[in-house]
Amino acid sequence: MVGLSRLAAAAALCLAAAPAVCEEQAGARFADAFLEGDVDALWAAMTPEMKEAVSSRETFEEIRAEILAELGEEVAVRAEITTHEGGLEIYRRIGRWSGTDRPVEIRITLDAAGNVAGFWVRPQAVAVESRFLDYRTKADLRLPVSGKWYVVWGGRSVEENYHAVDPAQRFAMDLLVLEDGESFAGDRTDLSSYHCWGREVRAPAAGKIVRAVGDLSDQPIDATDATHPAGNHVVIDFGSGEFGFLAHFQAGSVAVAEGDTVGAGDLLGLCGNSGNTTEPHLHFHLQTTPILGDGEGLPAQFLDYVADGGDVARGEPARGQTVSPAK
Repeated sequence: MVGLSRLAAAAALCLAAAPAVCEEQAGARFADAFLEGDVDALWAAMTPEMKEAVSSRETFEEIRAEILAELGEEVAVRAEITTHEGGLEIYRRIGRWSGTDRPVEIRITLDAAGNVAGFWVRPQAVAVESRFLDYRTKADLRLPVSGKWYVVWGGRSVEENYHAVDPAQRFAMDLLVLEDGESFAGDRTDLSSYHCWGREVRAPAAGKIVRAVGDLSDQPIDATDATHPAGNHVVIDFGSGEFGFLAHFQAGSVAVAEGDTVGAGDLLGLCGNSGNTTEPHLHFHLQTTPILGDGEGLPAQFLDYVADGGDVARGEPARGQTVSPAK
């Protein structure tokens, strides 16, 4: 889809997205402008970088025509969501269109000044097929954190978990800490303002450390490191073909080395912001090999935790839940 790819001028793929959902959906007016053909309004609101990526107002109008020719017209809106991600506001509008059987997503990225920094329209991604949908985790996994953490991404559908489009991270989850509905307090550019920054991350089960990286710098807010997507991270062999990946540790905090054996609850490091990440958080996924991206994702079922105030004997944390270890 030439038109769709030319509109994908927003930021690079990251492993996390902050979850603060806003009642006011500022991006909605730009989505309406696009659908109604008000190209001038959208063009005037674009950042210089976005305009350069599109090249000209006339090109943008051509792109709009290509999209409508391919996907038809929006006939129903199923959902509208506005989230904050690393200082940007992301508006998502999912609807039914006349030219395709798949849901179509309009996604608009607004910068701090309310300018359009990214814009795409495309059929929604679908979760990859997996032969492990009925798999039961063999390791006795416990949440690798203490206290209450919010599940930013987690679950089996793309709506719950954008990782579901990736075969190796099919069942991954991202966690951070919210207080008063926000992931930070004070200066959003100061990493120490984030509530999960520097919190201890511990081994979710006994195993052997097969990979430990701890010398990468933490990324400033609004910067990412796509070259090292996991950043400082630890890979644990839990046995039985299960390998756990814990990612984005704080620089210099990784407390284990390759070849070490760990018990459940042993300190691995501190939550940080290294790698391809929009803000401090913890990423975890289970897969069939110790090589990032080279393997198949496995469902990670955790034992004895609390989700939204209810006891869970065995379960998979899902987007929107607040989870903590059972006491």
